[in-house]
Amino acid sequence: MGNYKELIVWQKSVDLVTDIYSCTKSFPKEEVYSLTSQIRRSSISIPSNIAEEHSRRSQTDYIQFLKIARGSCAELETQLLISRNLNYFNPETFINLNNKSGEISRMLNAIITKLLSHPKP
Repeated sequence: MGNYKELIVWQKSVDLVTDIYSCTKSFPKEEVYSLTSQIRRSSISIPSNIAEEHSRRSQTDYIQFLKIARGSCAELETQLLISRNLNYFNPETFINLNNKSGEISRMLNAIITKLLSHPKP
């Protein structure tokens, strides 16, 4: 399976985390322990789960952790939408982050589908 750091989906998700941290710095202080923290945790969960599952070397575990990462993408997209509705992001920032999250989610779907259609014994 190679090194997880070579996976484009992992690289893109790490870049997304970096963008999320930069963008959430400007959130209101009252959001530090709520929406800011939640957005950061869900974004961090994506590359973390990709890395964790990749180290296990079991296809069943691999697929399960990819599904968890995909779920974190959905959670992040929901939180980004809420942040946009609260005017914490400008429209361009929201579109950029949402598009990146959506791309990562689609990549995870493709990997999961491929693994499910080519199971290892």
